[in-house]
Amino acid sequence: MTVGETSLSPARPAERAGSERIILVRHGRPALPVSPRAGHRGFREYIDAYEAAGLDPKDAPPEELQDLVGEIASVFTSDKKRSHDSAKAIAPNAALVADPLFVEAPLASPRIPLLRMRVPKWAVVARILWYAGYHPEIENYRKAKHRAVQAADILVASARSDGAAALVAHGYFNYLIGRELRRRGFRQSGSHRAKFWNAVVYERGA
Repeated sequence: MTVGETSLSPARPAERAGSERIILVRHGRPALPVSPRAGHRGFREYIDAYEAAGLDPKDAPPEELQDLVGEIASVFTSDKKRSHDSAKAIAPNAALVADPLFVEAPLASPRIPLLRMRVPKWAVVARILWYAGYHPEIENYRKAKHRAVQAADILVASARSDGAAALVAHGYFNYLIGRELRRRGFRQSGSHRAKFWNAVVYERGA
């Protein structure tokens, strides 16, 4: 499900007294050229470049997403430039609250000699191996899950105080947060997908 479908219509906090609403948004497209087929060293270089990249200025957010987040006074982001730039593009008048707690669960490039693949396939392989325990000098799955619980605590507290909270961050870590929100009784609208500007809404209460 994409932004703009009926279930993601931008009901305002004031219109839903007593409810808690949390919007999780994946950042827009980074300013990074499309990578051709690469070996594991090339994928490692791509990860580094991706982490440093800001938002592609040609990749504007959908108007529906701006409407969805636009009246929230403060928006959370990770401390990555692509996340911060995306939040500014979505909600230019909001106060941005950057926190490294919201960064993406990391990937490591697996050392597989002679294998050459496009970057999206490398990412799938790397995430599967990460689940299986391949995390050389990076955060493991257990620690990422714990961080997602902490992130959910912050967002729930903000939504409880203000009626709504928004986070513009990263695809897989947003999924981990969403799983924790469902565990706490939030209803989910939309689905977590590997798509730039993807938004998922979680609601609890009236």
